[in-house]
Amino acid sequence: MNHEQKAEFRTFRGYQLISQKEGQLTPAMEDYLEMIFRLCSKDGYTRVGRLSELLHVKPSSASKMMMKLAEMGYLKYDRYEIILLTEAGLNAGEYLLERHNTVEQFLLLAGSSDSLEETELIEHSLSEKTVACLKTMLEFFQSDPESRKRFTEFKSRL
Repeated sequence: MNHEQKAEFRTFRGYQLISQKEGQLTPAMEDYLEMIFRLCSKDGYTRVGRLSELLHVKPSSASKMMMKLAEMGYLKYDRYEIILLTEAGLNAGEYLLERHNTVEQFLLLAGSSDSLEETELIEHSLSEKTVACLKTMLEFFQSDPESRKRFTEFKSRL
């Protein structure tokens, strides 16, 4: 296979630093935004206390992150600790949840024994194009039960 190579290799952290300079969300910001989207989808809003509880972080850490995300235009956050998503936050949160679900479904299909943890560790590294490819592959296996069966049988022989 002939793959285009990047001109410069970097460490994982090096790629993260480049993304941060370009104004992209960090993995931590993505995790917060994904959870806020999950919670706001149910109730229309969420609170810092609930968010910090579900993400297992201190409320003060969650508050600091809310201020950053509000500055970036993803949410509205007031002194009563109510969090509301903006249009940009809704769009980003919807994509992040879809990406999470796609990666987790792929890992389950592949046979992962701890798909949630593995999803959390790798989802941030995938491009939108790669997520779309994974989604297409999952749709193929869902639409073709015979292929899924053959894949499962093949996997069991390894």
